[in-house]
Amino acid sequence: MSTSFQPVIHSLLETDLYKFTMWQALLHRYPTNQSEYRFVCRNPPAFALATLVDEVNQQLDWLCSLRFAPDELSYLAQLRYIKPDFVQFLRIFQLHRPFIEARAEGEHLVITAKGPQVHVLPFEIYVLAIVNELYFRRMAVPDLGVGRQRLKDKIQLLRDALAQSPRRHAFSLADFGLRRRFSGEWHDEVVATLKAELPEHFGGTSNVHLAQKHGLAPIGTMAHEYLQTFQSVGVQLKQFQKAAFEAWVQEYRGDLGIALTDVVGLDAFLADFDLYFAKLFDGLRHDSGDPFVWGEKALAHYAKLRIDAHSKRLTFSDSLDMPKAIALYQHFGDRVQTGFGIGTNLTNDVGPEPLHIVMKLVRCNDQPVAKLADSPGKTLCEDDTFLAYLRQVFDKHD
Repeated sequence: MSTSFQPVIHSLLETDLYKFTMWQALLHRYPTNQSEYRFVCRNPPAFALATLVDEVNQQLDWLCSLRFAPDELSYLAQLRYIKPDFVQFLRIFQLHRPFIEARAEGEHLVITAKGPQVHVLPFEIYVLAIVNELYFRRMAVPDLGVGRQRLKDKIQLLRDALAQSPRRHAFSLADFGLRRRFSGEWHDEVVATLKAELPEHFGGTSNVHLAQKHGLAPIGTMAHEYLQTFQSVGVQLKQFQKAAFEAWVQEYRGDLGIALTDVVGLDAFLADFDLYFAKLFDGLRHDSGDPFVWGEKALAHYAKLRIDAHSKRLTFSDSLDMPKAIALYQHFGDRVQTGFGIGTNLTNDVGPEPLHIVMKLVRCNDQPVAKLADSPGKTLCEDDTFLAYLRQVFDKHD
């Protein structure tokens, strides 16, 4: 490394909680899975991302030298849903450089992670944080004054709204902004500010490192890639969601009880989410489609099953900003518990347009996998034949 090298990732703990929970579940159930993840940028960047390739490779070299520290392992071990054998696995774990490749293809930055799933699935969050920070380092933002003022305004907007229009259930906000943040330093400041200014409403952060640092609850739910994995493990495709839910329940025994609804769309989800699962899971997470329509359908489903919605939680996390979160709270807050995971709008609202980047599971066990989201732009699959078959199986049309 050159003397001017500045690491983006300083700790392997600096990833989203859902990575650890999915990692543990798949290590226990499908430790021999093989998988492939691809990086995708969904909006036009200010400059060609391919120009970052050398810096990205430097960061990946550094990333693959890191190990979990003893205090980090101790922190994970005190989370009651993290199993002792998983902590022992992490004690000897190290990311392997041959499993990930970054290269330039024209103006495009191509990043592929391929190998045993329990060894390549952690790369996703680290890669997204690395690309974002390298990208914005070149934007030469002189200071974060704009970001601080915008954050202050959001906090005041929330305070005013809650004072003027309280609801039966409390407003609960979480930081989901690691993947597309402006920088690690700014992310840290945002979380510290929210903790100090909104102690009654800021529930925690998905960033496990910052949860440890600031004494907050690590917040996380089921991942899309967890559910997608079950499309390729030998269960009947029509039954993959039920198999994934059952495996999750068996792994976590009542903890981490928020189910993700949009891997093949809400209607197909609700068809599988019967009374058994509706009673076992604490609630649902929205991540695509109209959130108001989604919430009404979810409440109607609970009513149909004769389940008291006040005992359940609807968590919203799709491209949220503070005004939208407030509007959703005012709409649903008297009828059901709510939670709001805000990402980019908290950790990358400092002036320049954020990147819309993802790194998604595209193949598992040499089979394609797909997400048929309720927002067409979020549908992701590299195999049109499999995508068409999945649509047919779940009777889902554009």
